[in-house]
Amino acid sequence: MPTPDEHYMAEALKEAGKAFDADEVPVGAVIVHKGRIIARAHNQIKLLKDPTAHAEMIAITQAAAHLENERLLDTTLYSTIEPCPMCAGAMVLGRIKRLVYGSADPKTGAAGSVANITNNKKLNHRISVTEGVLREECAALLKDFFSRKRRGKGKRP
Repeated sequence: MPTPDEHYMAEALKEAGKAFDADEVPVGAVIVHKGRIIARAHNQIKLLKDPTAHAEMIAITQAAAHLENERLLDTTLYSTIEPCPMCAGAMVLGRIKRLVYGSADPKTGAAGSVANITNNKKLNHRISVTEGVLREECAALLKDFFSRKRRGKGKRP
């Protein structure tokens, strides 16, 4: 039986699959509050022609609307990949309590890989981070997407 973290990460993976099918980098995110998913999103950068349309950013906007508050207290954000500096910064500003991510991002990760925005002592909020939940599944989706891109193929079979 999956743990709660595995269950919610599987939901984030479903969102990442939607991004994959839309020819977007396959990143998915969900935000959980009091045991319920209150936001779910996937990358929509190409669709919206917006460099800020990352899965995490869209989910943060949805969660704030759901809670009717800019403070996302007592929430957990699940992302299939380690958030970038923009997303990690938004998480800190939104006071997200916990981050759970699948695959590390050695090029732009801001939860410890390249930078550590989520736990920077100079910032006024720190986020509890759990890494590596369903790591293999999250990494495999990204690897498959970029492999298909290099071979000139499109959507998943």
